Amino acid sequence: MTDEVKQLLPPHVGAAVIAIDQEETIFKQAWGPRRIDQPELLCTPATNFRLASVSKHFTATAVMLLVDRGQLALDDTLANVFADCPDYWQSITVRHVLTHTSGLPDYEDHIPAGTTLQLSDLNVLAILRDTTEPLFTPGSKFAYSNSGYVLLGLVVEIASGRPFHEFLRTEVFAPAGMERSVMYVTGVNSIAERAFGHLAADGDPWQLADQSVTSAVRGDGGVYSSLNDLEKWIAAVQHPGLLSETSWQAMTTPHVKTDRGDAWYGYGWFVDEYRGEQRYFHAGDTRGFTLMLQRFPERRAAVAILLNRGDIDAADEDKYVRQIVDHFLFPANGDE
Repeated sequence: MTDEVKQLLPPHVGAAVIAIDQEETIFKQAWGPRRIDQPELLCTPATNFRLASVSKHFTATAVMLLVDRGQLALDDTLANVFADCPDYWQSITVRHVLTHTSGLPDYEDHIPAGTTLQLSDLNVLAILRDTTEPLFTPGSKFAYSNSGYVLLGLVVEIASGRPFHEFLRTEVFAPAGMERSVMYVTGVNSIAERAFGHLAADGDPWQLADQSVTSAVRGDGGVYSSLNDLEKWIAAVQHPGLLSETSWQAMTTPHVKTDRGDAWYGYGWFVDEYRGEQRYFHAGDTRGFTLMLQRFPERRAAVAILLNRGDIDAADEDKYVRQIVDHFLFPANGDE
């Protein structure tokens, strides 16, 4: 079956795919090199890939955990949390940031020209503190915001009084049994069995391309995880326990209509229907990596795809993901 699944994916260096139906794992395989210059290092179900924006539902989970504990409120404003902030932050709530309705400018549009060193979360905070107005009135529309989720990581840090990566490790990953997942911080922690990113190169199928100036920011995309740990995570969210039932429901409630087809956004999850079934999902794309996690709660099913290659056109990415999902969960529709 592995060869058949390979043919449904785009060209890639390494890959890892898991499919779960009725809470039973029906496929879990990984193959290909973790990095092209060391072909003997092969991907396994324990290999950790950078999850990019699939990380956002972990950040949202940390926020909701603090809400459950009374250490944070969804109606708290950014001005309640951060000192010396722009005046317009007084109108932006944690809820706005979770749902990408904050109006925060895109920090990547404000990175100083010639920047070569990686940005930290505090660098992003400084960039956003220098902005004077939102892109739109907070709460008035959806606009996907990496800026917001970087700030949410800092909100967790401030509200909990603990480093964000440490809070995730002990309060989110550990209770779910995700022993090898990590919010990576250079020089502070390490990544077990790490996959490295790749891009296609002129005249050469692949080149190592693992980091960019934004790869060190955390809340919007800094989690590394594997099939083994994502299998545990899918089980954990299927049976709420880490969060209150109210918070789990809030995370997957369609709070705001997005600009992406028929999808709505909850807290860290897109929400829509596929093949007549409710679907919660998130994609991740960053330098050298392409990821997708989709859950179908009514049939307690899920599919995750991890690739250590980037630069896949969004329409092509959707096609490949649908092929894998249909292959495992909707085979009667697989040729559409």
